[in-house]
Formats: sequence, C-alpha cells, structure tokens
Amino acid sequence: MAINHNVIHDKENQTYFVDLVDGYQAKVSYQISGNVLTVDHSSVPEALRGQGYAGTMLEAVLETIAQEGYKIIPQCSYVVHYMNKHDEWQHLLAEVES
Repeated sequence: MAINHNVIHDKENQTYFVDLVDGYQAKVSYQISGNVLTVDHSSVPEALRGQGYAGTMLEAVLETIAQEGYKIIPQCSYVVHYMNKHDEWQHLLAEVES
C-alpha cells in the first residue's frame, strides 16, 4: 500500500518540500525557465538516509511536477540516477538543445 506524502511547493524559493515521517521533510530545489524546472539539488534528512526515503521523495515530487504541467532537466546526481532507472518518468524530461 502506497503512502501519500504531502508535497509543499514553495514557488518563491523554488523548492518542493515532502513531509516524510516523524516531522522530517525532504527537499528538492530547482531553477525555472518557462515550464522547465532544472532540478539542481535534493536532500533527505540525515536521520532518514539509507532507508529508501530519497525514492519516496522523488516519487512524490515527480507526481506533483507532472500534475503542475512542468518538464524537468535533472542536474542533481541523485535525480539523474533515479530518472535513468525509472522509465515511467521519462515523459517529464525536457528536450535539451545541444
């Protein structure tokens, strides 16, 4: 059974916060250009690291990003790694001109 984690989108500070357990929050920050978010940082509280919460955080944030109609450019190494392993989120990748 999946647990829905509350996602707070702080547009002013270009950050998504994800409520996890026991009052802990994870965060994902980005830079915005049009409808494209360049995701440059993600973090899970140290007390929760190594327990799968990074994946939980990204699932919640990616679902919110999809609902809000954005595309992403992953820059954060964890987000790049996650996107490479999860084909179901490939539709969120922005096309980058080289």
